[in-house]
Amino acid sequence: MPTVKSCCAIGILFCSFRFLDAASIEQDLLPGDVAQIVFAERSLNYDGHWYANFGYYADDRDRKAYGAFGRLAKLDVATGKVTVLLDDPKGAVRDPVVHYDGQTIVFSYRPGDSDFYHLYEIQTDGTGLRQLTDGPFDDIEPTWMPDDSLVFVSTRAKRWVNCWLTHVAVLYACDRNGQNIHQLSANIEHDNTPWPLNDGRILYQRWEYIDRSQVDYHHLWTMNPDGSGAMVFYGNQSPSTLMIDAKPIPGTDNVVSIFSPGHGRKEHAGAVYVVSPKQGPDQESSAIRITPEKDFNYRDPYAVTPDLILCARTSKLLWISPDGQQGELYQVDAERAEQSVWVHEPRPLVPRQREPVIPSRVNARQATGRMFLSDVKQGRRMKKGGKPITRLLVVESLPKPINYTGGMEPISYGGTFTLERLLGTVPVESDGSAFFEVPALRSLFFIAVDEDGDTVKRMQSFTNVMPGETTGCVGCHEHRTQSPDMIDTTQDYLAIGRPPSQIQPIEGVPDVFDFPRDIQPILDRHCVTCHCTERREGGVMLTGDHGPVYSHSYYMLTYLKQFVDGRNEAKSNLSPYSIGAAVSPLMQKLSGEHYGVNATETERKIVKYWIETGAPYPGTYAALASGMIGGYQENKQVHHTGREWPETILAAAAIRRRCVSCHEKIPKDLSDNSQISFWRPTWDEPNLGRTRHIVFNLTHPEKSLVLRAPLVKEAGGEGRCGDKPVFRSKHDPDYQAILSMIRAGHQDLQKRKRFDMPGFEPTAPYVREMKRFGILPPEFQLGRDAIDVYETDRAYWESLWYHPVDHEVTVP
Repeated sequence: MPTVKSCCAIGILFCSFRFLDAASIEQDLLPGDVAQIVFAERSLNYDGHWYANFGYYADDRDRKAYGAFGRLAKLDVATGKVTVLLDDPKGAVRDPVVHYDGQTIVFSYRPGDSDFYHLYEIQTDGTGLRQLTDGPFDDIEPTWMPDDSLVFVSTRAKRWVNCWLTHVAVLYACDRNGQNIHQLSANIEHDNTPWPLNDGRILYQRWEYIDRSQVDYHHLWTMNPDGSGAMVFYGNQSPSTLMIDAKPIPGTDNVVSIFSPGHGRKEHAGAVYVVSPKQGPDQESSAIRITPEKDFNYRDPYAVTPDLILCARTSKLLWISPDGQQGELYQVDAERAEQSVWVHEPRPLVPRQREPVIPSRVNARQATGRMFLSDVKQGRRMKKGGKPITRLLVVESLPKPINYTGGMEPISYGGTFTLERLLGTVPVESDGSAFFEVPALRSLFFIAVDEDGDTVKRMQSFTNVMPGETTGCVGCHEHRTQSPDMIDTTQDYLAIGRPPSQIQPIEGVPDVFDFPRDIQPILDRHCVTCHCTERREGGVMLTGDHGPVYSHSYYMLTYLKQFVDGRNEAKSNLSPYSIGAAVSPLMQKLSGEHYGVNATETERKIVKYWIETGAPYPGTYAALASGMIGGYQENKQVHHTGREWPETILAAAAIRRRCVSCHEKIPKDLSDNSQISFWRPTWDEPNLGRTRHIVFNLTHPEKSLVLRAPLVKEAGGEGRCGDKPVFRSKHDPDYQAILSMIRAGHQDLQKRKRFDMPGFEPTAPYVREMKRFGILPPEFQLGRDAIDVYETDRAYWESLWYHPVDHEVTVP
């Protein structure tokens, strides 16, 4: 049986907090207006990520991300009696939210015979169960809005987590009957736990990583109920924290939130904090912890008063207070607790006051919105004087139709997780102002460039407009406590005296870059004469030959830091001129300063904008989980040649005999990462120049560095082992053993194919999702039907664009 704490202890939950001692606690009685609490119980998935609790995994649609037990119940606080409103041993229940009238509950429910969560409605007495939404999507985390509409989180956005194997869900809205469903967010990562603030805006958690660490930036944001006016609320400059499940505290401007360390924990678990917005979103001291240190097991806080909060903690329902007091209200029985059934989302069953209704700024008949920038020179870490900023590059971060791992391979090595589309440029006026039109509901960011085309400042966050919205900002990374009237309200901004600028495409360059297609031919024309396998001037190889995951040229340019991108680092709001093509050594080497190499203007432009859009290796998401030997899936290496290939056993033994005495970390096989992180390497690691990505040549096995370097010059090698040559002849049995392994890798790659090889085919899950999204026809079959993966990707992205023809009325 469940256990319930005594009524006298419960009484302090609902009184006005007065730092009560034990004697006064006994005298407090429970007010009659808060007699019941509704909550959910459900079992857990094994996955430790806070967002991986619905849908299925990329590699196998039959591998589910949810548990199999669901119950919606209400607790009579005075008696401890629990009434079950909905019980489904094979289903799942989550996210109950009580209507303003205190009688109707909306929640997310996955029936036992269904794969998907949808929104349902039920009365507090258990009657009137009604399904509101449907379809092959997951709809979760609903909240009531003051006009009786619902805001919720949904996978209807048709995208996958950029660094994991599960679906993305972002903010949507609908009316109270589940009709008129429309998207509010262009995020390509997760939005979570929306809730109305006391002023009527939506408070929610937004996860993003535009050219910065994927595990450090998931904080609190706000938007209007129509999706307009998205703005950071707290924490976007503070890495290493997940902030989620935030809700307003009655009668105050503060919110209560879960702070989860690092990348967050399962089911939103963390510590409970009270956050004040008064000093702006970047003041870390504005967040005060109210639960014990080192205890990160609290979840789902709900402030009943400014002094007392409901929350869950594993299998228990608790009250807590700002001075550290807490008590237990309910606990799951021992049998269910042993089955990993936890308590979730406690909500008091009481009427509550509606927030103000914010009028909509959205016009659903328009496909675009407008952005105004008052002065690009204003902002943090902006240099005074210097060259004027004359343009903004408009770049789009592109969603993924599938993903397989926590790293970014093969999109980049240690850098971007996503492909980025270069939409073009818009002008900045001489006074620093800009006014321009952008497509609605697309994940956009901007790069400020000077009169020479050099990057001055780069966004590492995305923004978007809703259809018909006009929005703006003060400057480039301005302080969020600063408003336009603190700059100059009397100024006649030059950009406003004309219609909004249209984005101008950049001629002569692709909008989405592909390294083998777009960059390698430039290297072939200007670089490989000196930097080929046979010559290797400066120890550099820039041929397009394949290593186990990347081409030799792509890997070497990366680890030699020849381009400067955001990388996967917990750094944001970087200094001017600290990132981009202008400070990338590769650009200097193509401009006549490096042994007379002088690429054409078009070639330099191509390389420049490749760097500015994240410097990716493939130009298609079809490259994910394909064409790699020793790649990663779910952060575990797959196709491990050390175990799978008989040739590897002999080759590894030969490398140990002949090489490790001088090169301890030299890779022993094609999947040996030499103890170097596959997703976040240390860039001063000396062995980056001797990893498997560079010492094995799967295009020309006999040219592999692991063979050429220790082979004497007389036999056609480089003779780099001094007066103690390792291989005097290619007939050496150990030389032949290593060569046999690399040839086996060459043959394997000819079968599996990489994205830049003739006959390449994507993975079956990629095709499965493209069929599910309606991009490929249902009858499409791998191995039988031809596919252009670049065009398929493009069709997928374009299918997500907002089209006014689909919306005949203005969104209320």
